[in-house]
Amino acid sequence: MLDYIRLEIRRTLRDTGFVIGGIAMPVMMYLLFTNLGGDESGWKTGAMVGMAAYGAVGSALNTGGGVAEDRAIGWLRQLRVTPMPPRQVVLGRALTGSVTVLPAIVAVLAAGGLVNGVRLAVWQWAALAVLLWLGSVPFTLLGLGNGYRLTGQTTGVANMICNLGLAVLGGLWFPVTLFPDWLRTLSAYTPTNRFAQLGGSVATGHAPTAGAVLVLGVWLLLFGSYAVLSYRRHAGNL
Repeated sequence: MLDYIRLEIRRTLRDTGFVIGGIAMPVMMYLLFTNLGGDESGWKTGAMVGMAAYGAVGSALNTGGGVAEDRAIGWLRQLRVTPMPPRQVVLGRALTGSVTVLPAIVAVLAAGGLVNGVRLAVWQWAALAVLLWLGSVPFTLLGLGNGYRLTGQTTGVANMICNLGLAVLGGLWFPVTLFPDWLRTLSAYTPTNRFAQLGGSVATGHAPTAGAVLVLGVWLLLFGSYAVLSYRRHAGNL
């Protein structure tokens, strides 16, 4: 399985579309949003966390696009004849996705510190990167589920809708304090909102809340089950 993971990581990082859309775009959006006005109430710090989370979600979902391409060329059919069971195949892809989200996270954090002058303690920078990295796993599984279940073209559309919809509902682009009460309540149950809360808590010097960890854990189980079931359904159609 380790050889499989290394192969998929190399393939992903060589993808020009991934580099532009998954890494460059969140950085440009962050710098654009935060330099249109002053840094009020830590806006540049909060936006940094939100855009790093947005970049991580987009990169994680991108893993599903690679799966859909593999289906088209018959690569998944070859995996079916290997000794790896469905859970290991999904796990291998999930681990690949968890590695490829790191460039997006690091790029946005670097832009915050080097360009926008965000100042955090060393432990906060490290904890922020680690929590955003670990918290991206549910979105990798969601992307995998879409890739195993849908066609290549449909996967791209579905992942784009998931990325944009969850980013807006979760408050990754704009603070949830700007939302009406009903939408703010709904946002609290989205995985993106709780994902950003992990990093936001550390950035303000606090530990992540139990509620954020619990809600994100539930989504991890749901998206993980979706990915495994989608893979099994595809395997049954071979």
